[in-house]
Amino acid sequence: MPHRWTRPLTAAALLAVLLASWVLRVDDAALTQVDAGWKRALATFAAARALNAVISVAQGTELAVQPAGVGVTLAPGQVLDPVNDLIEQFSTLMLLATVAFGAQRVLIGIGAWWPLSLALSALALAWAVLRWRGALPPRWLSQALVALLVVRFLVPAVALGSEAAFQLFLKDDYQAGQQTLEQSSSQIGQLSGPVTAAPADESMGERVRRWWAQGTDIGERFEALKAVANRAVEHVVRLIVVFTLQTLVLPLLLGWVLWRLARAVVAGGPPR
Repeated sequence: MPHRWTRPLTAAALLAVLLASWVLRVDDAALTQVDAGWKRALATFAAARALNAVISVAQGTELAVQPAGVGVTLAPGQVLDPVNDLIEQFSTLMLLATVAFGAQRVLIGIGAWWPLSLALSALALAWAVLRWRGALPPRWLSQALVALLVVRFLVPAVALGSEAAFQLFLKDDYQAGQQTLEQSSSQIGQLSGPVTAAPADESMGERVRRWWAQGTDIGERFEALKAVANRAVEHVVRLIVVFTLQTLVLPLLLGWVLWRLARAVVAGGPPR
């Protein structure tokens, strides 16, 4: 790096570290975004558990009808068998997502601890003084500065970046998926309910006609249950993608980028 650029860049880097540590309150902004993600994950977890409970009840529901005195037992909830395992696994994933947001909150609090900011400011000042004088800082100082930069700013920056990506690219999929989960619970509960029983004083002919009418209704219920289940599966997969990106893929990617950036700034050149 040419010497004429060293001093202004060094001063700018030092000012940015001091402002971010003490003045800009990046931790408060990050906590706000983490809390928003935590509430979304908790709401989706609750919706998934509610849907799982409704499916479990539906699977045990039996419709007992007696056309012309012949007993027939049907279990419409059995069409939901392929969906049940997916919903249970999805509930576990959402619990892990909720824990991940909670862990981010704790880590932000640790990074915001004032002795850590004080140590970072002292190291950044020592490093800046050496660079200002044209000297090469010792290796231990550069490594310690990078480590403290990561501890202090990595989680807040990741939280802000992943929430920005959610608002730009994932919000619509989340809202559609959440709405579908809530609707599926009520729809499955209605469709798997019992068919209206025949009155005791009904004639045989009326019972036969009623049976055929109920048979059509049962067939329609089966088809409707399949449609609801397929729609729920589609949106569950979308929600898995949303929360996997926000709690795993994006944090790892942003963390790697920020770590490389911190190394590049401290080293005074592009990352190797």
